[in-house]
Amino acid sequence: MVSLLEATGITKHFGGIKALNDITFGVQPGQIKAIIGPNGAGKTTLFNCISGVLKADGGEIKLNGTSIMKYPPHKRARAGISRTFQNVAIFPEMTVLENVLVGRHCRSKCEMLEAGFRTGSMRREEKEMEEKAWSFLEFVGLEGQAEKGAGELPLGDQRMLEIARALATEPKIVLLDEPAGGLNTRETERLAELIKEIRDSGITVLLVEHDMNLVMDISDEILVINFGEKLAEGDPKSIKSNPDVINAYLGEDIDYSDL
Repeated sequence: MVSLLEATGITKHFGGIKALNDITFGVQPGQIKAIIGPNGAGKTTLFNCISGVLKADGGEIKLNGTSIMKYPPHKRARAGISRTFQNVAIFPEMTVLENVLVGRHCRSKCEMLEAGFRTGSMRREEKEMEEKAWSFLEFVGLEGQAEKGAGELPLGDQRMLEIARALATEPKIVLLDEPAGGLNTRETERLAELIKEIRDSGITVLLVEHDMNLVMDISDEILVINFGEKLAEGDPKSIKSNPDVINAYLGEDIDYSDL
């Protein structure tokens, strides 16, 4: 099967530091794939290279078999890559609904003059975009808070809002960067179900996450990186029993047999 997202030999240096060194992996359509590793392993740097926030120093990234290495972030979003951030990146002064509408921007077909003169096609598109935004709020369970200021939401709801905005771009693959960070047990369980629903809706999921219970519960495959290099890749069962992974990340003093 051809990978939806394929990264080959990705490298990224910051001065003399190799943040990523020859990282190669693929994500199949319809998968939930997790990337794990210690703090500083290069996980978010890899996400930044995939989404175009950072330019990789070497290697190749393909989406549906087409190289996106020369695409800027907005063009990668239009191609079908969306993401959330490790530190929640919402617009706190805007409403919840307005935040999601920002995600619809890359799907707008109206030109500048149409927007300026408020043409009929522009008004129709605007109405369409708002209806779509409402549907994504309903998907994550925030439809009742659409008119509230985004900065007023608790952290758990802010993470849901960021996911709704990412989904509003209508991606082929969504990159979730530590979506369970700061969430309590109930919120994490809700997140796990939502990620499965995203996958079931036809969107492939790639996530960076430290919550091993969540990772082992929902992932089809796991990529482990350490010091910027690929350490292991496989299904959850093989990863949690891999001695190199245990030594580098999971820890020998914890029983992962029930995860």
